[in-house]
Amino acid sequence: MTERLQIAKPVVDLLRAPDGPRDRQLLLGDTCEVIGHDGAWINVRAAKDGYKGFVPQDVIAKAQVPTHRINTLATHAYADANMKSPDLLSLSFGSLITAKGESDAFVETEFGHIPKQHLVAADSLESDPIAVAKMFLGTPYLWGGNSRLGLDCSGLIQVGLLACGIPCPGDSGDQECAVGQALPAGTSPQQGDLLFWKGHVAWVYDAATLLHANAHHMAVRFEPLRPAIARIEAQGDGSVTSHKRL
Repeated sequence: MTERLQIAKPVVDLLRAPDGPRDRQLLLGDTCEVIGHDGAWINVRAAKDGYKGFVPQDVIAKAQVPTHRINTLATHAYADANMKSPDLLSLSFGSLITAKGESDAFVETEFGHIPKQHLVAADSLESDPIAVAKMFLGTPYLWGGNSRLGLDCSGLIQVGLLACGIPCPGDSGDQECAVGQALPAGTSPQQGDLLFWKGHVAWVYDAATLLHANAHHMAVRFEPLRPAIARIEAQGDGSVTSHKRL
């Protein structure tokens, strides 16, 4: 029988090898299938996208049925059902929690009390991936990042799509193969389209604007579409390889 566990810390790096580089990140409540063990490390496959990697044993726990999902950019878990009580940890959009009880304004969890305004039902879906991505404007660029603390280009695509129930791999190359329908060269871009380069991906926010996490600005930023395409090509990253529509 496959062993299933869940992430028990706010944000956990999913490493390529024990003590290796970060490839992606997992959030509180993300479930994983255990593939194997390597000393103090566990090799897991993330349920949300099939990504494989290593996490320390002390960041995982027995899987529970989630009741709520964080649907604001970030929130805090407080020691008591009182916003003036000490905050115990910060949780990013998309984190999953299991309620132990609730008061008028807070849901109690094993990690603390979370404001109800920041929660929706765990199985609820967002309706607009672009609106989700826009929430992360100004978030620092972080290679392999998947949280409010930091995102990379493919992380920004994935957070919007998964929130809307649209399957999405973790890396831009896999996203280019799996997400949306390819459009002919010269097709006018429209909101919600995806533009791919070798090693990069961006949302089309509108016909004249990109929304992407990029190392040039080291942040999630709006950028004029045509100048951005020219800049990326001039930096040696090549031309657009795919224009895709959901």
